[in-house]
Amino acid sequence: MRWYIVQAFSGYEKQVQRSLTDRINRSDFAESFGDVLVPTEEVVEMKDGKKRKSERKFFPGYVLIQMEMNDNTWHIVKDCPRIMGFIGGTPETPAPITQVEADRILNRLNQTEADPRPKTLFEPGEELLVIDGPFTDFKGLVEKVDYEKSKLHLTVNVFNRPTQVELEFSKVEKLD
Repeated sequence: MRWYIVQAFSGYEKQVQRSLTDRINRSDFAESFGDVLVPTEEVVEMKDGKKRKSERKFFPGYVLIQMEMNDNTWHIVKDCPRIMGFIGGTPETPAPITQVEADRILNRLNQTEADPRPKTLFEPGEELLVIDGPFTDFKGLVEKVDYEKSKLHLTVNVFNRPTQVELEFSKVEKLD
């Protein structure tokens, strides 16, 4: 069995996963299929001083399918509602992804279960806008990021003097 990627309507990845799994189980070719995955990662964000975990798709609009490619399995997948088609190869003969690519995606799935990532990533030197607290509407430069506590150390100019402040992730937003 090899891994293939299909493009699904954005926002319907989980529904495609469920309906594809149902179609596979009802078919005579269930042994030709392995896993059907929507690549997601667990992210952590701070809201109201509490850590909240949520799920984020890291390949929105795509579903991974482990299968043996033949005419019958191709039709089962292709005729599934809300699937636009296979990625790679030609529409009639899709190409699987390499095992290295598949391992990289599967490792990322396993990694985020053990250690959730923050929803927003910040880097030192990045300029942010403070949106809450006594420094609202001030711009500051990121000096240090503490993902464990979901806090940032910013340098903000107050009366033309650089001032160090520590803020939660929820109190700042990225500038466009």
